[in-house]
Amino acid sequence: MSNSNAARAPRDDDRRLDRARAEARTEAGRTAPERAKLRLAPPMPVSGPRVPFVVMIVVLVMAGVVGILALNQKINENAFKLDKLRAEQAKLDRQEQDLNQQIAEKEAPGNLAAQARKLGLVPAGAPAFIRLPDGRIVGVPQPANGEPAITSQGG
Repeated sequence: MSNSNAARAPRDDDRRLDRARAEARTEAGRTAPERAKLRLAPPMPVSGPRVPFVVMIVVLVMAGVVGILALNQKINENAFKLDKLRAEQAKLDRQEQDLNQQIAEKEAPGNLAAQARKLGLVPAGAPAFIRLPDGRIVGVPQPANGEPAITSQGG
C-alpha cells in the first residue's frame, strides 16, 4: 500500500482487532453501537483573499514613495533658504567689519585731536586735583591758553 492509502484506510490488522472486540462484546450479552470509523481528513486549502492584500501593499508602497518625495522637496527648499541666509549673513558680517574699522579710525588719537580743534577746543596745561576726603586741592589750576583753530565752529 502507498502512504496516502495507508493514512486514509485502516490497516488489515486494525480491522481484525475491531471485529474481535465487537464479537467479544456481543458474546458477553451486550450489544454495543458501532462507532463510526475515523479517517484522516485532507487539509483545508489555504486560499485567502489575495487581491485586498496586494492592493494594501501597493497603496503602502505608493504612500511611502510620495512621502519620501515630499520630504526630499522640503529638504531642497530649506537648503535654498539656508544658502540665502548664509549669503545675507556674510554681507552683514562685511558691513559690521567696515563699521568697526570706521569707528577705530575715528577713535585714533590724531583724529580725536583734529576733531577737538575743529570744535574749538585747545590743549589743557597741567591738571589740578581735588582730594575728596578733605577737599584739599593738589596742584595749581590754570585756565587753558591757546587760540581756537580757524576751522572751529564757535569762532
